[in-house]
Amino acid sequence: MAKAAAKAAPKAKAGAVKASKPVTLKDLANRLAEDHELTKKQGQEMLTDLVGLITKHLKKGERVKIVGLGVLQVRKRAARMGRNPMTGEQIHIKAKKKVAFRASKELKEAI
Repeated sequence: MAKAAAKAAPKAKAGAVKASKPVTLKDLANRLAEDHELTKKQGQEMLTDLVGLITKHLKKGERVKIVGLGVLQVRKRAARMGRNPMTGEQIHIKAKKKVAFRASKELKEAI
């Protein structure tokens, strides 16, 4: 009986939002095209260019601030020691860069 209880699905956390289908770049582009009387292709090109520009600035090490949304920036992760979960052996994890996003106050309040 205890084993059956252990295999039961975990309960959802209070206040958790049910996962839904993610909104894609194409979905956003189509909506942008509808709202601004553009073709779908033009909407997709605009968003693709925006992603390219953001990537270009992040590669240069610049912060990208989008008012009402937040700030994207590259952060450096230091090298560190970790542990292989399968063997328990200590391993060296190399230093690397990661993209960090900090939501703006407006976005936090809107959610």
